[in-house]
Amino acid sequence: MVIAVASGKGGTGKTTIAVSLAQALQQNGVGPVLVSDCDVEAPNAQIFLKAALEEDKDVFHYIPQVDLERCSGCGICGEVCRFNAILVIGGKPKVFPSLCHGCGSCTLQCPDDAIDEIPYQIGLLERGPVNAGLGLRQGSLQEGEPLAVPVISALRSWNAPVDHQVEIIDSPPGASCPVVEAVRKADFLLLVTEPTVFGLHDLKQALQVARELQIPAGVVINRVGVGQEDIQGFCQAEGLPVLLEIPLDREIGEGLARGRTLLEIDPSFLESFLTMWRSIAGPEGGS
Repeated sequence: MVIAVASGKGGTGKTTIAVSLAQALQQNGVGPVLVSDCDVEAPNAQIFLKAALEEDKDVFHYIPQVDLERCSGCGICGEVCRFNAILVIGGKPKVFPSLCHGCGSCTLQCPDDAIDEIPYQIGLLERGPVNAGLGLRQGSLQEGEPLAVPVISALRSWNAPVDHQVEIIDSPPGASCPVVEAVRKADFLLLVTEPTVFGLHDLKQALQVARELQIPAGVVINRVGVGQEDIQGFCQAEGLPVLLEIPLDREIGEGLARGRTLLEIDPSFLESFLTMWRSIAGPEGGS
């Protein structure tokens, strides 16, 4: 089973929920469990899980390189590039790698066979075990690179460090292409929010993604007490189950800041996460 943890905005506690759920399942003998940290612009599950990241793999993007000796300056490459990554000035193409999506149209359409595709590193994948029943793989986007989707796609297709029964995806924040790429093959979507104006606004966006992808969803309300927005009322009106509530608590905040999971901060959370798991997977999903 694949469970994706998502939110419409950053900082709501996606990673907190993802790693704590993984730890709860592993401790209860459900699994093995794999955590895939797809928040490639700021992967941080490793801080909590402390996995031994023993293997890595570079992620390359292929960009056009124009041979000016073969190029006739026809300008077709610039015309077919829908991302404006090639600009032809005075019969000489100029390539902008940060705009290129690697679609290959320029290479295919060049009548002079003057364009080659060269590898350009945009990210790094890493993986390794946490313990006997839990593993982690994560992707990280190279600093300054704008395209997260290819790194997420490469991570999702990379072999896992453990043979797993359950995968938990820590997805990017928001509701754009990187989120869709991370969650589109999930069996269930956990939407993490908080009772604030921004939290409710972005929960609505995340819910729209879930419905467009036709993925069943439930809600985790984090930092209960930080605001007055009626998240429960919204969820009831939309037919969304609220599966877990986590209070705004100083001890929790201090523990998370020290890289501890919710179960390490307060072991009583174990049963809360297992109850949530049974609501998602059904009674046969675990004891």
